[in-house]
Amino acid sequence: MMRSWCGIAFFVVSFAGWCQVGAAEPTAGFHQQPSLFVDDAGEAKPVTSRDEWQLRRADILRQMQTVMGPLPDRTTFPPANLKVLETTTLDGGLERRKVEYSTDSPDRKVRAWLFLPGGEAKQRPAVLCLHQTIGIGKDEPAGLGGSPNLHYAIELAQRGFVTLAPDYPSFGEYQYEFPAEHGYISGSMKAIADNLRAVDVLQSLPQVDPKRIGCIGHSLGGHNTMFTAAFDERIKAMVSSCGFTRFHKYYEGKLAGWTSARYMPRIASVHHNNPDEMPFDFPEIVAVFAPRPFLACSPLHDGNFEVSGVRDTLAAARPIYDLYGSTDKLQALYPDCGHDFPPEIREAAYRFLAKSLSETK
Repeated sequence: MMRSWCGIAFFVVSFAGWCQVGAAEPTAGFHQQPSLFVDDAGEAKPVTSRDEWQLRRADILRQMQTVMGPLPDRTTFPPANLKVLETTTLDGGLERRKVEYSTDSPDRKVRAWLFLPGGEAKQRPAVLCLHQTIGIGKDEPAGLGGSPNLHYAIELAQRGFVTLAPDYPSFGEYQYEFPAEHGYISGSMKAIADNLRAVDVLQSLPQVDPKRIGCIGHSLGGHNTMFTAAFDERIKAMVSSCGFTRFHKYYEGKLAGWTSARYMPRIASVHHNNPDEMPFDFPEIVAVFAPRPFLACSPLHDGNFEVSGVRDTLAAARPIYDLYGSTDKLQALYPDCGHDFPPEIREAAYRFLAKSLSETK
């Protein structure tokens, strides 16, 4: 995400004790420590059980929606009506299809590149591939333009995965007017809704094992991956390249880059671009993934997402992975480069997805 960018059924849940809607605001630093919860007496205490964590986790998702807007109920979406618009056969029998499908309404459609590997007919793992902030949108991960280091949809397909690379709202062929349309208050939540439908599409394909779906993205695609996977547990493994740092370390706490209509305008209008006022942070989001495998690729010289904030985030989330006996599923790579996804790191990410999705049950 570059610094210059950064209804539907409402999800309201009332939880016991500390996580009730309207409960007292937790102490400073609470959102950077997902392994703490606030008890009925208003005291911050360590999470010591999975039951305590599930309450904390539910409140994190609720707090994310206070900024992004309500999560839509995907069971109310119309049929996807997947259509193939064009087909090209590439080397090795790899098939590239341009497809179109309905999202949350019959008249709102997304176009995407779908890659189907050749060879033996069998159900394969699939990966949703989300692009960075770039005008050509889905064409970059599909290898049709942009940086060769971001052609992960075609590269994963060449390694045997089914991949789907859709446009983010307002990029590529996806015409979308901001401020957000159709009851959404943020571009982030609209993108999440579209990605829920993309997972529906992948699960509907006979070539895909519906229990083995991952997600990968760089920059905008990196945090789009994280936001979506937080709400959709059908995504079993995630890779975020240059996708995040904790809010206090994003441009020294200056959050304007997150506040365009494409992202989360309430960060400005409600939370005054102040990280101290944010009701969630990335340590909480990463902890929400547990025990699912998550790989952060965070360059040492990323000018957008400062690396020490990534290290802080993973350290804070690790106790929750420990709680599930899944410490080894929370991983990070720190290449010596800028805001990029270099070849050796992509190869490691592809191995991570292959191993993680092979272990999915």
